[in-house]
Amino acid sequence: MIAALRGIVDQLAEDFAVIDVNGVGYLVFASARTLRGLPPVGSDVRLQIETHVREDHIHLYGFLDAAERDWFRLLLTVQGVGARVALALLSALSPAELATAIAAQDRTAITRAQGVGPKLAQRLVTELKEKAAAMVMPAALAKRQPGEAATPASVNEDAVSALVNLGYKRAEAYGAVARATQELGDKPDLQALIRAGLRELSQ
Repeated sequence: MIAALRGIVDQLAEDFAVIDVNGVGYLVFASARTLRGLPPVGSDVRLQIETHVREDHIHLYGFLDAAERDWFRLLLTVQGVGARVALALLSALSPAELATAIAAQDRTAITRAQGVGPKLAQRLVTELKEKAAAMVMPAALAKRQPGEAATPASVNEDAVSALVNLGYKRAEAYGAVARATQELGDKPDLQALIRAGLRELSQ
């Protein structure tokens, strides 16, 4: 399985790029956001790759960062979401915007993606409500020292760190977590605090 490609941008199109790796051109499908972030034709690039193998084809999906790749994988767990719809969602919304829309149950934001109607948007916010917050927890928890006990202050810091990892500025993440802490009380768990922080950021 191909997990990453490093080569030269050979061609850019509306929904794919061709990456030349030592004379072999790999056709890589990608979101509009990733394609806009690629350097010009002839430049070096490295993409994280998700490989899908079917009986009749092998498709490569490319991402500039792990956050978008992880969201692509998560979106595919929802019934009715294939690779094309997942890329449409990631073209319309950044990982941070997706997390915020799901936490806020903002179906209107999600229907901005081509091919996503109200019913699918409802399914997305319902099925991914818990997973959206959970997927940013490992990075936050990794910053805690081994054996370090969770305190209200450390949980707040972990939540701020998780929101920063999603792309929010530290100041706005800190403010959102502070407001969420007031709403939830003194000892919220990390996942609930992240969800509440995302809701605050969506207002």
